[in-house]
Amino acid sequence: MSRQTEDIQRIAPRSGAHLRLQRGDILTVIDPDGQQVSDMIAYNRDDLAEYLSSGRSIDYASRMFLGKGDTLYSNRSNPMLTIIHDDVGRHDFTLTPCSIEMFRKLYPDEPPHRGCEGNLAAAIEHLGLSRDDVPIAFNIFMHVAVDGQTGEIAVRPPLSKAGDCIKFRADMDLEVALTACSAGQSNNFQYKPIDYFIERGETAPRQDEGG
Repeated sequence: MSRQTEDIQRIAPRSGAHLRLQRGDILTVIDPDGQQVSDMIAYNRDDLAEYLSSGRSIDYASRMFLGKGDTLYSNRSNPMLTIIHDDVGRHDFTLTPCSIEMFRKLYPDEPPHRGCEGNLAAAIEHLGLSRDDVPIAFNIFMHVAVDGQTGEIAVRPPLSKAGDCIKFRADMDLEVALTACSAGQSNNFQYKPIDYFIERGETAPRQDEGG
């Protein structure tokens, strides 16, 4: 019996959420207002010691910037998620989630915020995981420019426009956490929500639909 598509869910600005995916489900993450980053982490539901790995994923893709057609791998080299649709084509998988320490170092004139790291940790706490278990996130819509000569990086405003989305197919049963990023520089110094919805089982399209 097929399962029904869930309604669109909203993550409030500077907060996070937990969700569960079964193999074959499609997760769509939407930037409703434009220029808003969402940090995503994932764990194997059957063994939480297996988690989404930036190093493995970048290594196997042989490039820094991943998009449509790329697979995101675990620390054990197993496929976790495959990008099947991507309106934006520019995301980051190198920088760690913003944290209260990062705010103190990089935003000394702002009140410190627990950031995406704290929001992700809160979202997975009920699984028995902690802040120390938060890996490098797949930073959806984040635009990090890299100088090819010096390696210097610059965080620039996201290229996403209002309504742009990215779709992931779950390649195993997963525990996932998402945020609406808290760092001003990542979001062009505005804090906006992130939307998502899940297409379940047989109702989920197996191929990209028009993008």
